[in-house]
Amino acid sequence: MSNTTSKYICFTWLLVWSPFIILFLLVSFISLEVFTDLPSVAELQNPKSNLATVIYSSDMKTLGKYYAENRVSVKYYELDKDLIDALIATEDARFHDHSGVDVRALGRAVFGALTGKSSSGGGSTLSQQLAKMMFPRQKLSKPKMVLQKLKEWVIAARLERNYTKDEILALYLNKFDFLNQAVGVKSAAQIYFNRSQDSLEVQQAAMLIGMAKNPSLFNPIKKADTTLHRRNVVMMQMVVNGFLTKEKYDSLKKLPLGIIYHPEDHNDGLAPYFREYLREYFLKEWCAKHINPETNKPYNIYKDGLKIYTTIDSRMQQYAEEAVNEHMTDLQKMFTKECKTKKNAPFAWNVNKEQIENIMMSSMKRSDRYRSLKNAGLSKEQIVAEFKKPVSMTVYSLRGDIDTTMSPWDSIRYYKSFLHTGFVSIEPTTGYVKAWVGGVNHRHFKFDHAKVGRRQVGSTFKPFVYAMAIQEGYSPCYQVPNVRTCIEIPDQPAWCPDNSDGDKGTGKMVTLRYALAGSINYVTAWVMKQFPPEALVTLVRRLGITSPIDAVPSICLGTPDISVFEMVAANATFANKGTYIQPTFITRIEDKNGKVLEEFFPETDEVFSEEKAYAMIQLMRGVVDYGTGQRLRFRYNLRNEIAGKTGTTQNNADGWFMGLTPDLVAGCWVGGEERSVHFNSTNEGQGASMALPIWGKFFQKVYADPNLKISKNGFVKPSSMGDVQLDCSAFDAQSAKDIPMENLDFDGGSN
Repeated sequence: MSNTTSKYICFTWLLVWSPFIILFLLVSFISLEVFTDLPSVAELQNPKSNLATVIYSSDMKTLGKYYAENRVSVKYYELDKDLIDALIATEDARFHDHSGVDVRALGRAVFGALTGKSSSGGGSTLSQQLAKMMFPRQKLSKPKMVLQKLKEWVIAARLERNYTKDEILALYLNKFDFLNQAVGVKSAAQIYFNRSQDSLEVQQAAMLIGMAKNPSLFNPIKKADTTLHRRNVVMMQMVVNGFLTKEKYDSLKKLPLGIIYHPEDHNDGLAPYFREYLREYFLKEWCAKHINPETNKPYNIYKDGLKIYTTIDSRMQQYAEEAVNEHMTDLQKMFTKECKTKKNAPFAWNVNKEQIENIMMSSMKRSDRYRSLKNAGLSKEQIVAEFKKPVSMTVYSLRGDIDTTMSPWDSIRYYKSFLHTGFVSIEPTTGYVKAWVGGVNHRHFKFDHAKVGRRQVGSTFKPFVYAMAIQEGYSPCYQVPNVRTCIEIPDQPAWCPDNSDGDKGTGKMVTLRYALAGSINYVTAWVMKQFPPEALVTLVRRLGITSPIDAVPSICLGTPDISVFEMVAANATFANKGTYIQPTFITRIEDKNGKVLEEFFPETDEVFSEEKAYAMIQLMRGVVDYGTGQRLRFRYNLRNEIAGKTGTTQNNADGWFMGLTPDLVAGCWVGGEERSVHFNSTNEGQGASMALPIWGKFFQKVYADPNLKISKNGFVKPSSMGDVQLDCSAFDAQSAKDIPMENLDFDGGSN
């Protein structure tokens, strides 16, 4: 062989092998990080992902999430088998046979990058696709794109060394963005099909995997037909790869997508007011005080994947929200009808124009629109003028949101016409908060009336007054004359409250039980006169009420502003045999790996003896048995032992009801945003009409659910009650003749 021929052969072999040599050298240099940095082993083993914080109910249902990305990671064993089969069949049929890189696929990718023919550049393995998701590309030139592809090759190989095949599949499905706030397969299954990722049908799994090719193109919400076609392509690939029979494919391909679109919105889902309070008032402070060892920064509820385990029972929460919706819908219809006859609607007849103007201006200044216009440099007059210009807007109504044209000024008045509510239920023996409803619609009315809001409590405060008497040895059957009582106040005129029904029955003897049942102010004032106001304030502080309270005699009729949350917790003390338990709504917080970061245990205080607490229960039972709360019996057919107290404040501005059973204590407030927005008539505006029905409906639903195991058993009588008189029936029968409760729903309020 001549030298020329030999050189020609060597040159030919060099030409043939040079691409492979260059490729080998490039990969080697990339592995040695000559051209670019590669993720460390630690980064590969602990890839950064924004994980949503999940809030769980006590019965392990997801109440909601806080997130920058709506992602919740799941393990491989939590994935539906059809998801895995569809993914492998469609994206990487040889997944179990390679070590991260398919040479033929790599060749196509390099050729595609050099020629610009993107259709020939696909075929990356799942490990390479995962590498691309974990360490995203930037906009690159064609040569740099080749280097990036090779870099992903190296990363994919390292992923295969650090993870099992099953872990790579789980990482892929957890990382992928399925659009519409569905990051990761768990969120996607919930949002598109309202299902868990481990219980998908074959066609549902195929649709989700079909999105992996191009989620924007195969978006089931915007491009259903294209997505349906892609789903069927995926199922055919499952047939080709032996994961699905042809017969089943022929049947499934005829099915529609079957989307049950369930977008996750912070305003939707169960307990939105509770979740917002948890985020704003509790977790923000908790995170600031606890350092995440991975980031060496305070925990971030939007990214660190915390797990918050709460005491809320999803079923009770559902029943509470249903009860609120049912009653408030009917009540609002009544109020709207009444407003049509009011000249100052929705404000009361005795509110003058100047007062209304002040209310409107104050509300305007609290709005985002006002702050925006003020920041833009507009004067007060210009801002008011802007507020009175009609604009297109969406407003809330009982029938759903309405698109309309209205001035922002008129919209303020429109929204004033809606009544609001707060409802809380607590398990008295544990202090666990089981249900929390802060309003009628969180999207439009974000203010929480369960815990944040405080309103005048009216006669629901009276049991605390009577509790002082019981504490000092008075019995529920102790008789007091129904006469006007005056309490001297230093340097002030004497305080002499009136009964709400005038002087009916004046001078007659009544038991404490009958007086509380009828909400008789004369008797409440008499009890208050036996004790200094400071003693009452001290007592309610021990019952967990922290709201501002002036130590004056008039507080006995309920003048303080207190939250529903505080009132329910305080009343739960009577049902818990005299021991106050600090309300608890979180049991523990875990990190993303399930490590317990903190557990929560309530503080307790034995305020009353068991005997005194039982006496108070018997005293408060009169309210439901024959007093202002009697409609629980004849309208809601609740026949079990219930202790309670209604409350109605001046001019029917606030309606309250507190109800106690051995297993659950709950309380409710209803009223307008402004105290000048209320019913004209006490018949509709009293606590027994406005608030009590929510309590009644809630307990009807709770008792109808045997899975909750809420008993109808009575309160357990202590064995050592001694000679305390509890049966007041004979005395009260006589009182009913002397001072008949003609309007059994009427409450004396705080006059």
